[in-house]
Amino acid sequence: MTTFTFVLIRLMPGDPVQVQIERNIAMGMPPDQAEAAAAVTYGFVPHGPMWKQYLEYMGGILRFDLGVSVESQGVPVADRVLGAMPWTVVLVLTGILVSFLIGVVLGVIAAIKRSTVVGHSLSIAGSLLHGVPPFVIGIILAALFTRQWRLFPSGGVYNADEVAPGLYFDFIGNVLYHAALPAAAYALATYGGWLLAMRSSVASVLGDDFLLAAELRGLTSLTRFRYLARNAILPLFTVLAISFGLVFGGSIFIERIFNYPGLGMLLFSSIGSRDYSMMSGAFLMITVAVIVANILADLLYSAIDPRVRRQA
Repeated sequence: MTTFTFVLIRLMPGDPVQVQIERNIAMGMPPDQAEAAAAVTYGFVPHGPMWKQYLEYMGGILRFDLGVSVESQGVPVADRVLGAMPWTVVLVLTGILVSFLIGVVLGVIAAIKRSTVVGHSLSIAGSLLHGVPPFVIGIILAALFTRQWRLFPSGGVYNADEVAPGLYFDFIGNVLYHAALPAAAYALATYGGWLLAMRSSVASVLGDDFLLAAELRGLTSLTRFRYLARNAILPLFTVLAISFGLVFGGSIFIERIFNYPGLGMLLFSSIGSRDYSMMSGAFLMITVAVIVANILADLLYSAIDPRVRRQA
């Protein structure tokens, strides 16, 4: 993946470092000195041999050095990526967990009441929301709640005029207040998928023998419901873990709409400025997030399902 992104980024049109070299020449520097000055500032010269750039790039990764930012005039990429990462984690965790909990509960109800108006209504609502792109939901929420009614802030992660960073109630509340609207956009965009998946999973286990045995034993409806939900939700835990990694890549649209300075916003800005090092660093973090999420999904499934542990 690092090789693919390295090649793809350098095939993109536009070259900000070359622009800087031309500016240095216009200021009176000789071409060799102008190129050397740009290389010192940005850490590489993009029109050098591709194989040499690639070796330097991979060597930097092995040393945990992602290079310096073109857009931020020499600021280390790792500092900016690690600075933006926690805000995206807050956004992703909040949005995904809320949508998962709501979707699972309503999915169980839709499956149990599948022949009623309630079941049909929930399924239709889930299907409609599942088909709407996240950025469309984000635009609608931003237009209503930040422009029309002005109930939520239009950008940022906290109000620096009101609170200072720290682990205390006012700051945490301010951060959650700023994250509420983009997190709601995540939740609305993904809740339909969880509802439909849970509905299908519940429908597949409704006729299983363990439910019939529970009914014959005279167990209460609440106990049978708990048995049903626990078995039906197992496949969704794997998808939940993987979705955390995948959403890091999709956060670019939501964060751009709400001007939320997370990893997605950083990636969007770096693409616009052709910041090679920043783009490579952001893509690398997204790749790592997906790989870690897949590993956690495997570990989580074996931990919550005793049948998998016995087979292992």
